[in-house]
This record gives sequence, structure tokens and C-alpha cells, in this order.
Amino acid sequence: MKTLFIITCCLVLLIPFLSRAQISTLDAYIEEGRHNNLVLKQKNISLDNAMLALQTAKSMYQPSVALQATYSTASGGRNILLPLGDLMNPVYTTLNQLTNSQNFPQLQNESINFLPKNYYDARIRTTVPIINTDIGYNKRINEQQVHLQEFEVQTYERELVKNIKSAYFNFLNAHQAVKIYESALKLAEESKRVNERLLANGKGLPAYVLRANSEIEQVRSQVTQAEQQQINARLYFNALLNRKGETFIDTLYNADAALEKATVLLQADPDIQSREELKSLQQVIAINENVIKMNKKFSIPKISGFLDLGSQAEQMRFNDQSRYLMVGLQFDLPIYTGNRNRIKIKQSQLELADASLNRAHVQQQLEVSSRIAKNNLIAAWQNYHSSLKQLEAAASYQRLIEKGYKVGSNTYIETIDARNQLTTAQLSTLINKYNVLLAAAELERETATYPLKK
Repeated sequence: MKTLFIITCCLVLLIPFLSRAQISTLDAYIEEGRHNNLVLKQKNISLDNAMLALQTAKSMYQPSVALQATYSTASGGRNILLPLGDLMNPVYTTLNQLTNSQNFPQLQNESINFLPKNYYDARIRTTVPIINTDIGYNKRINEQQVHLQEFEVQTYERELVKNIKSAYFNFLNAHQAVKIYESALKLAEESKRVNERLLANGKGLPAYVLRANSEIEQVRSQVTQAEQQQINARLYFNALLNRKGETFIDTLYNADAALEKATVLLQADPDIQSREELKSLQQVIAINENVIKMNKKFSIPKISGFLDLGSQAEQMRFNDQSRYLMVGLQFDLPIYTGNRNRIKIKQSQLELADASLNRAHVQQQLEVSSRIAKNNLIAAWQNYHSSLKQLEAAASYQRLIEKGYKVGSNTYIETIDARNQLTTAQLSTLINKYNVLLAAAELERETATYPLKK
């Protein structure tokens, strides 16, 4: 008795932990799906691209340094004639005569070509924006696009969570349906055994044995069909998790605890304000507002500074005379662009109005779909409770008919009918139970209440 008391206490203490373990089975599959799903990986790649675009926008504030170099050589073209000899030689001749020397040599006339020969210009140019409103707005727009991509990822995550839950519940439904049909098969085989024994004792009829064989084959066909549905449900579930189709699926799940969680959804009014779709559309509106503000700043001049450190000379010379330093400012102010800037503003305003109307339309649709999901959950819950009562009545009826048949007060056809009613009631209860969980998953999706862990 002491040992039994200790075991009982241990089981009582372990029940909460076992329940949490059962509930966490589905959550573990959901996390696996969020980590392995191929489409979600593609969405995360798009999010990474948006993050890189934001980093690019932020880098526009920083100076840029570039090495620029040109080389050219030419022959022919226009020349500049410099008559140095004609101008200076008479003067130099007079000076030589006055000084009685040859200190002033004779000069030749020069011809300088416009195009340089073997000429290079190499410089390191540093540019930095001083006034440019587009950079600030582009940075804000890219930040909002990152949030927009995050909401898109979360939207698909919620859809994936719903699909994983639905696929898991369908698999459990098919798995337990197989058990129900196998149980019905055992009852049919037991009925055949009883009829064969009665026939051997001279109390039965050959027709009952033949009917029992027919019932067995019919139930076996139902078992085969249920097993095929279970295989298909396994394939789809494992595909969502990016696993091999034959991978084992844990069926340890506390459906009763999940039904209790569904009652919480029944008691609350559907709220769609947490939907990522609405947040995404609000981000689109904010992006269009920033685009309008940016386009309206077209009249503000853009000013940038530059610094050149370089060298230029012919014949690839590099010395003190070839090296240079240049500092400057670049000023850009549009004067006339054919009203293109004002047209862009009007286009942005129309896109903002369209985004606002789209958000209102989507919100209206989401409110309707959430209410429909709530009504479907209420109906599924009521059907489940009705099926429980039907199952209780069918089980009691089947027991009474079986007892009456054994004592000869009921016919074999009545036992078949009672057994079929019991199987139908069991399947109906099973289907309605998981219909409640499926409807709860749908409502959970419509109200975006499933916690998405980062």
C-alpha cells in the first residue's frame, strides 16, 4: 500500500509536466517548420536584401573616395603659333652689339599643338554631401521597407503556423480513424466467431456467417482507405517541415488541453489590429507620405564638396610641378524641368490615396473573415458536443443489442446496425473534435494571436 501511494503521488505530480510536454509537441513542429520551410527561407533572403539596401542608404552620408586617371596622346590638330624669334631676335641682336657679347642667343619661332602628347591626369577624389535632402528621405524609406519586409515574413509565418496545425490535426484525425476502423474490424471478427460457434452448436444460421464475412471485408476496405489518408496526411505535413515524406510524426498530443484553449477564443471578440497585413499597408502609406515629402523638396539645392589630390603632366613626368591639390564645391539647383517634379508629386499623392483606400478595403475584409472564423468555431464546438451525446447513446445502444443478441432477444442484423452506429458516432466525434481545433487554428490566424518567437 505504501508503494502504491508513492507511485500515485508521483503520477499526480507528473501530470502537469506531461500535459505541457504533450502541448509542446505541436509547438516543436511549428518551430521546426519555421526553421526549415523553403518558402520562409526565401522570404528571409528578401528581408536580408532589404537590410542591405538600408545599409547602402545610410552609407550615403559618408564621404566617398575614388581613384580617377586618364591618359591621352594625339598628333595633328590645331596649333598656336608663337613668333618669339620675330619679336625678340632684333632686341637680342642690339643687346649683343651694345654689350659686345653673345649673351643673348637667337630664338626660334614656336608652334604649340592644342592636343597634348603622352599626357596623363591621375587624382584621388574625395566627395562628401553637404546639403542633399534626398539622402535623408531615402534612408527613412529604406527603414520602412525593412519593416515592410519583416511584416511580410511574419505574415507568411502565421500562414505557415496555421497550415502546420491543420496538417497535424488532419494527420491525428486520420491516425485515430485507422484505430477506430481497426476496432470495428475486431468487433466484426468477434461477431463472426460467435456466429460460427452458434452454427456449430445448431443455434445459428449460415446466412449470419456469410453476412459476418461480408462485414469483415467491408471494414477491411475502410481500414485500407483510412491508412491511405493517413499516409497522404503524413506526406503533406512533412513537406511543410521540409522533411522526407516517411518521417515519423509524434502523435503524443493533448487534444483536450487544446480544446480548453479553444474556449478562450470563443469568449473573446475577434480583434484584427495585430494582423501584419494591416501593419504592412500602414507602412506602404507611410512610405508614400515620405515620397511626397521628398518630391516636394526638389527646389532645395544640392551642395557637395570635393577634394582632389593628383598629378598631371606630359611624358609621364612626376615632380613638384606635376602634383596639384584642388578643393571645390558643387552646386545643383533645378530651374526648369518641364514640370516633371510637380507631376511626380501628383503621382505620389495618387499612390498615397490608393494605398489608404486599399488599407480600408483590406481591413473590412479581415473583419468579415474574422467574424466568419468565430462563427465557424462556435458551430464546430456545438457539433462536437452533440456528437459526444450521440456517441454515448450509440455506445449504450450497442452494448444493449450485443447482450440481447447473446440471449436471443435481438437479431444479428440489429447487432450490425448497432455496431455501424457506434463506428459512425466514433468517427463523427473524432472529426468534430478536430474540426474544433481546425476552426480554432483558423480564428487564431485571423486574429494573429499565435506568439511568433524571434
